[in-house]
Amino acid sequence: MNLEDLRTFVEVADTGGVAQAARRLGQSKSIVSRRLAQLEEVLGVQLLSRTTRGSALTEAGATFREHAARVLSELEAASDALSPEGPLRGYLRVAAPLSFGVTQLSRVLAELARRHPLLNVDTSYSDRFVDLVGEGFDCGIRLGLLPDSSMLARRICAFRGMLVASPEYLEAHGTPLTLADLADHQTVTKKGEVWPLRDGDQAAPFRPRSRFHADNGEAILAAALAGIGIAALPDFLTQPHIAAGKLVTVLTEYAAPEAGMYVVRPPGAFRSRKVSVLTDILIEYFGDTRMALPAVTR
Repeated sequence: MNLEDLRTFVEVADTGGVAQAARRLGQSKSIVSRRLAQLEEVLGVQLLSRTTRGSALTEAGATFREHAARVLSELEAASDALSPEGPLRGYLRVAAPLSFGVTQLSRVLAELARRHPLLNVDTSYSDRFVDLVGEGFDCGIRLGLLPDSSMLARRICAFRGMLVASPEYLEAHGTPLTLADLADHQTVTKKGEVWPLRDGDQAAPFRPRSRFHADNGEAILAAALAGIGIAALPDFLTQPHIAAGKLVTVLTEYAAPEAGMYVVRPPGAFRSRKVSVLTDILIEYFGDTRMALPAVTR
């Protein structure tokens, strides 16, 4: 079985088509198609269903993709171990939350690419929960309280959440002083969001009553600034507006428990050098900082 055939298959699976994979690999479409055909012939199964819109994994292809990606990852890690001081090469695919990624992480990834000119950085910014294995990511940046999973996580720094509202909203509706008061207020949230507040040493999860939902922090921030209701947002979004008097913190004594920013990667025997270098630069930029955190991990 040819190693380049494996690599080509994984690229097609992750990018969704022969043309996209060919561009990423710097090869012609005919070479990519030939490598796929060779691999399917060796295995005796169809790995991809070709359509006019691209390529979709068959059931056998989805199973084989996980094993092939693991093999390539471990070979890459073994190569890194033999030449740890050589230039960093290849592709680094990272999934990151939208608001934090755009406002904070993008400058760090740009610096990573500047320091390592042979490394290709491919980042997806989204507030949906990303399947790192199924979607072919090397790692993800996650904010919040990590749920139990098989993923391996490295904590970069600590966060706490905060509740904020505009002065106009509080003037019109009053300032909540207790968790019981909070139940009478409008909020702006992600759909299904639960705020993990605390009352003293006791967990006091609160499900907000909301008439305004959005799927990213910037949209929730805009609604809070417009006086729609109370929101739970990170301080990299709210701090400039708090300093300008456009937002006010409320119920600070009921703050969510400490959480953090994490680099999360699929389980495996080795951590690739690419993920290690990314982790190091994140610690360099954020390791000594404390920032507030969105209430729900995405």
